[in-house]
Amino acid sequence: MNQLIKVEWFKIRGFVTFWILTGLFAVLLPLFNYQFSSGMMQTGGAVPISYSFPGVWSNFGFWASWFALFIAFVVIILVTNEYRYRTNRQNIIDGWTRMQAFHAKCLLVLLLSLITTIYVGTWCIIFGAAYSNTGFAFFTQDMEKLLYFFILCLNYYGFAMMLSFLLRRSGLSIGIFMLYAFIFENIAKAYLNWQIKGALIGNFLPLQASDELLPFPLMKQAEAIAYKGAAMPESSSYVIASVIYISLYYIISRYRLLKSDW
Repeated sequence: MNQLIKVEWFKIRGFVTFWILTGLFAVLLPLFNYQFSSGMMQTGGAVPISYSFPGVWSNFGFWASWFALFIAFVVIILVTNEYRYRTNRQNIIDGWTRMQAFHAKCLLVLLLSLITTIYVGTWCIIFGAAYSNTGFAFFTQDMEKLLYFFILCLNYYGFAMMLSFLLRRSGLSIGIFMLYAFIFENIAKAYLNWQIKGALIGNFLPLQASDELLPFPLMKQAEAIAYKGAAMPESSSYVIASVIYISLYYIISRYRLLKSDW
């Protein structure tokens, strides 16, 4: 496993696009939240409650889910580059099996999800400590939202990896990813929830299932009003749905790799 990780690191360490996209994520995420916390969410000099403990875990996680798209694009580019530059074939020539090459990318998705989560968790602690009048009194309360963010990252990055194996082209994969995430799934969610009243089936679409783990508070209240009388699913239901989808991404990607030519 260590050898797979070392080879992946060797491939990406000099890749400029990787550093640009991860740099944008690393810089823009705290900058955006700083501007948001000191401006829009602050009135009359009052401490912005959403950035104090325990609210910071949910609020920061919600905004971080948007910026995680940068890392999803990284996954797409790294996987499709294997086909573009034929490095996948070179791996086989060097003695790798197809499964080793595939699991190297799966490990990359897992590591990027873990690193992203640690980075977001660090900023949550910084913002929470800065804006909490009670210090770390509520530090651990709602901290499970950080685990939810990790699951969200696995879902988003796994979906990006699956598209990359299916389409093999970075531009097309990114385009389909954006169309699905921002247009198709939102339309499908609204339609399903409107047509099948009381079940909120639309909330369990692939990416939406993870988004529901870290909702923006005002949006959640609006949904509760719009679908008054509907049984609101528990977070555990969304966790289970997300894990099922992540497993499906793995199965579909593996099947595609084993059945296709390199």
